[in-house]
Amino acid sequence: MTGTTTAQRPECEAFIAYLTHERNDSEHTVKAYQRDLTTFQDFCDNYFGGAGEWTWESVDRLTIRSFMGELTRGGLTKRSVSRAVSTLRSFYRFLNERYDLSVNPAAAVRLPKLKQRLPAVLDRRQIEDLFQLAELRASENNFGGLRDLAMLEFFYSTGMRLAELVGLSVVDVDIVSERVKVRGKGRKERILPLGSRALGALRRYLPVREERLAGLGRGGRGERALFLSARGSRLSPRGVQYVVRKFLDSVGRHSGLKVHSLRHSFATHLLDAGADLRAVQEMLGHASLSTTQVYTHTSVERLKKVYNQAHPRA
Repeated sequence: MTGTTTAQRPECEAFIAYLTHERNDSEHTVKAYQRDLTTFQDFCDNYFGGAGEWTWESVDRLTIRSFMGELTRGGLTKRSVSRAVSTLRSFYRFLNERYDLSVNPAAAVRLPKLKQRLPAVLDRRQIEDLFQLAELRASENNFGGLRDLAMLEFFYSTGMRLAELVGLSVVDVDIVSERVKVRGKGRKERILPLGSRALGALRRYLPVREERLAGLGRGGRGERALFLSARGSRLSPRGVQYVVRKFLDSVGRHSGLKVHSLRHSFATHLLDAGADLRAVQEMLGHASLSTTQVYTHTSVERLKKVYNQAHPRA
């Protein structure tokens, strides 16, 4: 796309402030909205012939369709185009409520049909292999091995997101009541149960965590983060991804497994075992039940695969 906007319009800035301070969306989500709005504003400046030649009211359905075409020609996927239009729908709803705007041209636009992507999950054998490998490395009782085992157990025991695990502090874990408090999307807090394996891994990790801090001369200051880097600071998302992907590659190379696959596996295995869908929704921190239902589709697909392989007349 051509042209560059020097500054966002005040309505855009107000919308971003609303997302940040009132709706409490995550930093990642806010940046995505801001990026989409900036791209759309740049497009309209060119489409209408100049920054002062258009208003939010002058944008119509044809404008949105042209914007979608521009994004597609620029190489964006259907999913990215769909997200951009969803951003505009949310933005125009904000304008309707806060600026008494009477139109929402994005609402009438048909979104590109997306192929449903079923999440990659680890099967039971892969889970066993994963934790056998993690246990083997932790058996040396060193800081890295025990920390990595505890992280994997936390992921699979609770289904928490990467950002939620990274944000954990020691005070968020209650070993006595076997629970952990996480802060999810929109900074919403929820309490999750911890399984016995996760608790066992945590009890083995905490002493070496304290030893690491003491060895770095930081024991007295009491670093709050639960999972630490070798330097004694809070482990970054990239650091966690690096560790977990090495384990996943060892049990399923080229299978599409990622850090988030542990969350998918948590949900899928619970539902396979007969867990209540709404209980799984609550543990995952999903606002909508429909988001959780994708895991029931995964279970059905796995059942069909087993059926086709085992039934003599499949």
